[in-house]
Order: sequence, then C-alpha cells, then structure tokens
Amino acid sequence: MAGYSIKTVSADGVNIFYRTTGPQISSAPVLLLLHGFPSSSHQYRSLIPLLENGSEQKYRIIAPDLPGFGFTEVPASRNYSYTFENLTTTIEAFLDALSIKKFSVYVFDYGAPTGYRLALRRPDAIQAIITQNGNAYEEGLSSFWDPLRTLWKSGSDADKEPLRGGALSLEALKWQYTHGTDASKIAPEAYWLDFALLQRPGNQDIQLGLFYDYRKNVELYPKFQEYFRTSKVPILAVWGKNDDIFLPEGAEAFRRDSEGVEVKLIDAGHFAVESNGEEIATSVVDFLRRKGL
Repeated sequence: MAGYSIKTVSADGVNIFYRTTGPQISSAPVLLLLHGFPSSSHQYRSLIPLLENGSEQKYRIIAPDLPGFGFTEVPASRNYSYTFENLTTTIEAFLDALSIKKFSVYVFDYGAPTGYRLALRRPDAIQAIITQNGNAYEEGLSSFWDPLRTLWKSGSDADKEPLRGGALSLEALKWQYTHGTDASKIAPEAYWLDFALLQRPGNQDIQLGLFYDYRKNVELYPKFQEYFRTSKVPILAVWGKNDDIFLPEGAEAFRRDSEGVEVKLIDAGHFAVESNGEEIATSVVDFLRRKGL
C-alpha cells in the first residue's frame, strides 16, 4: 500500500490532484513537494513515506500535480494559459484552498521556478527551501539548453517543432531518468507513465509552450537570488552531481547568496529522487530537524 492518500481539490478553476500524508491539521508543519518536467507527484511516491517514517516530527506532506501534468484536470472552459506565472498562481490558490499559511518547500526542475516565484509573492510563508536539482543560476544551465535558448530568441515554430520529436520522445524522457545514475534503480514505469500522459490530446503543445516560457524563469534569476540574500531562508541544495541538465555548479552557486546554505552533491543524475531517495530523505529530515522545523 502507498504511504499516502490521494485527493483532489478545486482551486483557481482547476481540479488539482495531490498526494498527502501526515496530520491534516493546521498546527502540523507543512512540507510542500513540487515536481518537475516531465513527471508529476508520482515522482515522490517513494520519498513521501521515507520522509514520514524517517522523522520524529510529523509533517503534513503535500505533493500536487501541476496543471498540464499528472492527474490534475484543467477544464477546457477554463481557457488556461500554461505559463510558469500561472502555474504559480494555481499553486498559490491550492495552498489557500488547504488553508496553508507557512510551509517548507522541496523543489525539483520545473518545481523550482514555481516554488521560487511563490517565495517572491509570499516571502514570509517560506520556512525552508530544499532544492534538488532545482536551478536558479546561469552557471547551472548546461548545453542541454542550447536548443531552447535558440527557441527563446526566435519564438518560431521552426525552432519549436524539432523539440516535439526530440525532448518529448520516450527516448529523451528515459535519458532524463537514467543518465548519470545506476539505471537498475530506475523503475521503467516512471518514464513510461510520463510518456503516456504526454500523449494526451493537446498536451505536447502545452509542454512546448512551457519550453518557450521557461526563458522568463531565467530572466527572474536575479530576483530569486536577491530573495535568497535578503530572506536568509534556510536552504539545502541536494544535487545529483552527474546531472547534465542542471549542472552541479548550479548547486554551488547558492553559496554566493545564502550564508547558511548547505550543499550536498550525491552520486546520481537528474532524477536523483528516483535512484537515491533514501539518501535524500535522510538529508532532508536531518536538515529540517537542525533548523527546528
């Protein structure tokens, strides 16, 4: 049996699917898990019980599926515009629907700019940041991003369409999971599920739109970094050091803007949570314990 419950809540006109465990009461400390591309809260299916069972503190752990991913449903009548700004607005409404005022946040990949945007909007709500290959620095962007940088400059369909058969292919999704790590530890159903959900009508166009919109996250890097400096929020950067999407230099760069940042490089790739979940859970629980959270 899964070590969590699955629920759905309506917020921002979206039916948000999420996984949750722990005491569902207002006094419980909250740990919000924000997933990345091309996955969903499914990527945290093993981490959630590890976090719950590994800590004496009983966290209310919540992992939503972002719009366009997993099993969150966006009604056609909503005329939703898939941008990172709007993803953040939806998660903000999701937190309000659950009456969550303060929380620690675990961010990965797309979850990072979403979480960091939340921090800009609600700086007093964030109690700690755990960033697992969740980039906020130019030096963290590898050559993997070159085709997207070309798209960001042109905005043309000619530069967008090759990504449909490239970055959205099963082979590319599998590579994100298995590159730089022990592939025998990666459950194949993880990337197969991602691929299947990408095949839903219209979803590839949603993903291509987010590829283009990602440029606005990079433009916000200086504001994210200013937030890290001024808020003094505790930060743990736990990073798969073999990631060829977000380089380990992106983890080390947090040291420039956060005196108390802790950087932990682990022998894993991009989806380190899939291959090294126990190691990550131990680091997160220890970090939050030492910060009194």
